[in-house]
Amino acid sequence: MKYLSYVLLTAVLLLTSCEDKKNASEEKANPTSEKAVLPDKTEEQPKDTATSESSKKTNDKTEIGAGYSKITEDNLVAFLTQYGKENPETKVKISTRLGDIVIELYEDTPLHRANFIYLVKQGYFNETFFHRIVPDFIIQGGNSDLPSTNKKRAKLGNDYLLPAEINGRNHFYGSVSGAKEYRENPDKKSAPYEFFIFLGPETSTSHLNGNYTVFGRVTQGMDVVEKIAALPSDEGDWPLQNVYVEAEVL
Repeated sequence: MKYLSYVLLTAVLLLTSCEDKKNASEEKANPTSEKAVLPDKTEEQPKDTATSESSKKTNDKTEIGAGYSKITEDNLVAFLTQYGKENPETKVKISTRLGDIVIELYEDTPLHRANFIYLVKQGYFNETFFHRIVPDFIIQGGNSDLPSTNKKRAKLGNDYLLPAEINGRNHFYGSVSGAKEYRENPDKKSAPYEFFIFLGPETSTSHLNGNYTVFGRVTQGMDVVEKIAALPSDEGDWPLQNVYVEAEVL
């Protein structure tokens, strides 16, 4: 009898341990690090926005980073200046389940433009998310809670920041800007892998203007931006359902 009771107890424990296992890619993401952050509507606050690894896809179907040196603080200006000369494109399409967003990149922010084009062509953004949404303010992209995102960053270069290229341009409805490291950043450098699209009123830009580099603008798809911004999110502004990204140069 004792043996039968033991068998029944073991079976119950095994069944309980198998319950309520959810796929992190289907439910809200669970960020694990604090790479790049965007300020609150009124002030900067630290935020754990997960970093991660790579989608297996790249635009040219080759391994990500193949044929290029890793970008570092020491070589980034030379690397991006040369890459920008060889890759002068200024338009990118970002596709999501809610529709497409077309972005035009500014030529007077050459390092940010070249970096963004490089990341798109390397397939970095594919299978990252719009991972932070604040209605009437911003949506932020370029991160995920997938292991692939961290692997991509490790291959492309995960210890560099982009010099500020602010150029006196203010934020506006549809502007695209580089996110920043929350850590002390007096030089206002941009985190290379994350960006945000502004959709709030001008009254919400006073703490953004002069502090974040505006390097592009949305030319098509602000209705899609609005839809993404209106999605349900958790207390950390992460959408409850992931908004996957696929990006291509036009």
